[in-house]
Amino acid sequence: MPSPLPVRDGVGATRLHVPLTGPWATIADYMIERFFHLDPERLLVRFDRGEIVARDGRPLHRGTPLGAEEFVWYYREPPVEREIPFTEEILHTDDHLVVIDKPHFLPTTPGGKYLQNSALVRLRNRLGIPELTPIHRLDRATAGLLMFSVRPETRGAYQLLFEDRRVEKTYEAVSARPAGWDPSRFPLVYRTHIEKRRGEVRVQVDHAREPNSETLIDLIDADDRVVHTLLRPHSGKMHQLRVHLAALGLGILHDGFYPELLPERPDDFARPLQLLARELRFTDPLSGEERVFTTRRTLQDAPAR
Repeated sequence: MPSPLPVRDGVGATRLHVPLTGPWATIADYMIERFFHLDPERLLVRFDRGEIVARDGRPLHRGTPLGAEEFVWYYREPPVEREIPFTEEILHTDDHLVVIDKPHFLPTTPGGKYLQNSALVRLRNRLGIPELTPIHRLDRATAGLLMFSVRPETRGAYQLLFEDRRVEKTYEAVSARPAGWDPSRFPLVYRTHIEKRRGEVRVQVDHAREPNSETLIDLIDADDRVVHTLLRPHSGKMHQLRVHLAALGLGILHDGFYPELLPERPDDFARPLQLLARELRFTDPLSGEERVFTTRRTLQDAPAR
């Protein structure tokens, strides 16, 4: 469903589904309850200023009755953001794709307390391409290769590559060397069933169910401190690589989620998660050309070579 509002400062408008019936007299009443954490009067003033619109771009007012519109659009009010002091590097651009090296701590898309400090918004503003859209995602904590679509007309062809698992993805990770370390078990394939439950920040592992995630794990190097591994995921479940390494006793350095969920704390820019999206390899669906993109970043805690 196209937005009636243009991209502004690199940020697209937010769409909200509004119930057609319910205990609210107006759309404004519903939104006040829906966004209970916001000041109600501040929200009503946004209606008065014409900042909340219908599908055809027509401004709604605070008295617009519930049921008049099923969807409304508005711009998110910018949060007070902490600046992410790292810059994404553009590795490749053409008529259809932009490929970047994303730094640690930078989210792929706006969300929560990050808006301008997201790879998508930074790139839209930097390149002047409001239609730019990510084709896949990287966790905010993960660094490395991230690919964006330039043209809506060809976006689907590249998205299908990921949906059909026709993109070979390679990652690197660094973990603390565990007691009883045995390098002879590598390479190995690890499989398990991963489930993301609503409202939970971590995924859950169910060993009784059929595996739905698979990772080939190989050894790059090790010293008396750490183990440096190469990871080739066959599936793309949320937090898959972090979960699989933690299950093997190789929890990634500086991971606040696995194997143990640590209390939330401010970013420590000196201790990034030691996980890197190293390579993307695929056959271009438009040209038939073999495409290979490789990160220029390294993991700071990897063994010296």
